[in-house]
Amino acid sequence: MPRRSRRACRSGRIGFAALLAAFCVTALLYASVGFGGGSTYSALLALSGMDYRLLPVVSLLCNLVVVSGGTIRFARAGITPWRGALLLTGIAAPAALLGGLTPIAERAFLMLLGASLCVAGALLLLPRRKVTAGPGGGAGARGGRAMLLAAAPLGYLAGLVGIGGGIFLAPLLHLVRWDGPRAIAATASLFILVNSLFGLTGQLAKNGTGLLGEAAGTGLPLMLAVVIGGQIGSLFAVRLFKPQLIAWLTAALTLFVGVRLLLGL
Repeated sequence: MPRRSRRACRSGRIGFAALLAAFCVTALLYASVGFGGGSTYSALLALSGMDYRLLPVVSLLCNLVVVSGGTIRFARAGITPWRGALLLTGIAAPAALLGGLTPIAERAFLMLLGASLCVAGALLLLPRRKVTAGPGGGAGARGGRAMLLAAAPLGYLAGLVGIGGGIFLAPLLHLVRWDGPRAIAATASLFILVNSLFGLTGQLAKNGTGLLGEAAGTGLPLMLAVVIGGQIGSLFAVRLFKPQLIAWLTAALTLFVGVRLLLGL
């Protein structure tokens, strides 16, 4: 099976060398705005021809590589709004596990992934609204309740298609003025980290733990690429470009691969 997966990557619509470069660029862009990139990793792997049962595992492993460092840095800097972040993540994580456990046919999986990417790209284009209150206070009671209600569906979707869910969470948090940009990025990073762990557990329980070894073997070069891209993104990208430009570039990449995936069905 590992040979089959690697052969599929070479013979698909994206060559493996191009895939490495795409993963590096994706990690750079996503890490610079506090995301892991799992949704785009999954789409790129699908376009490469990888077995759809394997690609959520590879994507979630890459997610974990990208967001772990950022989550630690946010925590050490005292940026993470722990009360709100843990509440949202605690609601979403069990749903992510359930999503990972849910059987889904290949065509339905790819359609859902492509549609999710298009929605995520559109959400990234929403204007960010300024916050005038403290952690979680900007949202108000109604906005805060809405985010708590949204956490479980976002977690389920994350586990089902092998993403972290932060790419949906962060724009919604900005929309309701839940907190400041850095606190939202820290919350999204923790949300992605925990959901990726729970979603990965569900995927492995559903398809067998043998997928973990295969994903690690097939995806090791890809994980190295996202380590490089993620570090560059988190440390340098926002110093070179305006955050809004980074958000637009990330949205453009997300929409592009989402449309490509849907057109290929």
